[in-house]
Amino acid sequence: MNQSNWQKSSYSSSGELCVEVRTMNGLVELRESDDGGLILHTTGATFADLLHAIKAGELDHHA
Repeated sequence: MNQSNWQKSSYSSSGELCVEVRTMNGLVELRESDDGGLILHTTGATFADLLHAIKAGELDHHA
């Protein structure tokens, strides 16, 4: 089983409320640290698209 450790977002504070990401069996997994049982699974390409959209401000109207 290919598994890596959860990594916190560099934009997260030192508290418990943060986004964490890891790779597992060829997929990218995302979760919130305060609800570790709820995990979003996606492909690397879709995750890259999400990061691009966030950095470009395309999702700011949802904040």
